[in-house]
Amino acid sequence: MLGCGNISNSSNRIRLAIIISHPIQYYAPLHQRLACHDGLEIKVFFTWHSGNAAAWDRGFQKSVAWDIPLTEGYESELVPNVAPDPGTHHFFGLRNPALVERVLAWKPHVVHLTGWAWHSHLMALRAFAGRGVPVFFRGDSHLLDSPNGPRWWVKQRVLREMFKWPSAFLAVGAANRAYYETFGVDADRIFACPHSIDVRRFAEPAGELERQATEWREQLGIAKNRVVLLFAGKLERKKRPLELMRAVQALNRPGCILVVVGNGELEQEVRALAAADPGRFRILPFQNQSRIPIVYRLGDLFVLPSSHDETWGLGVNEALACGRPVLVSDRVGCASDVVTPSCGRVFHFRDNGGLVRALEDMTMDIEKLREMGRAAARRAWAFDIGITETSLIDALNGFLRPETVSHVAARN
Repeated sequence: MLGCGNISNSSNRIRLAIIISHPIQYYAPLHQRLACHDGLEIKVFFTWHSGNAAAWDRGFQKSVAWDIPLTEGYESELVPNVAPDPGTHHFFGLRNPALVERVLAWKPHVVHLTGWAWHSHLMALRAFAGRGVPVFFRGDSHLLDSPNGPRWWVKQRVLREMFKWPSAFLAVGAANRAYYETFGVDADRIFACPHSIDVRRFAEPAGELERQATEWREQLGIAKNRVVLLFAGKLERKKRPLELMRAVQALNRPGCILVVVGNGELEQEVRALAAADPGRFRILPFQNQSRIPIVYRLGDLFVLPSSHDETWGLGVNEALACGRPVLVSDRVGCASDVVTPSCGRVFHFRDNGGLVRALEDMTMDIEKLREMGRAAARRAWAFDIGITETSLIDALNGFLRPETVSHVAARN
């Protein structure tokens, strides 16, 4: 049952246009909840695809169609994309000449725009600023990767100018907030609006999900006394699945086994390494959304050792919701916000032995690991989709006053 509430401005319903590339499993629950508010009208404008058919996922190296509904419960529109090579993998992959006019025809009071690094989104951001339409910008970039060099210096100058266009910024976490502040965004234009998931979908029914995971482990030939580490995601270099596999081989823990779930460019290498050491590894292909709450329960500890471009790492949120502690590198965007000593650990990416030492420490005491899992389940609720919903409503109320809405409505 979707939660509904009341936005403070009841006499003038705020019309919120949301621009996003395509239906995303993390954002759809937010759109559905926002559509419930009596004082709010929303419409989502997709600039790549509307999720009605499978789309090629470059990270997984396969076509993917999610098996849970992502466009139900809210109004949406697919804006025609004329890009020869459509997609979010390059700047010109989103080219939607009709985007601005389609959005303006809906007469929004505010535009919520996700991401600037595509032609249509950047042009829309500039166009709305020029027409005086407030834009709430949402992204999740950070500076944890320590960028440098001439290209970075040019980018800094460009972003300082571009970030003058949005009316407000929705910061998903501390690293993202610091990113905006680095480019001169004043604190009064930044509103906290954390990355989150629909925790309940992963947490319940806990007993049944645990039972199915136990059966799956047995089918995989994993003995009950084994400590299972889990990596689930795209098998790409930045996520470092091969480095994790080698760290597991270096462990002085013969009872540890790593389950790797996913597909991608490194799949052949991952499978070759696993075949050479079958006692240490189990490899599973991509699993769809309906199976993910069981996938996380295959492991006793979820590991995300990414080296770069891990802007948040929502798999961490999902693992916590499934009652599993986490181990992540300090290059993972959510590390400082989500991971606490009670539910996980953060290791320093540049510490060559840091991953192995952290794995040895966390797998030393299985009862302590289970206790961390219980703490993880509690921690997950601090990043539930309802928190993001409330944060966005508060941001709208803080920015838009009744007289502002009336003024915008008269102008439109």
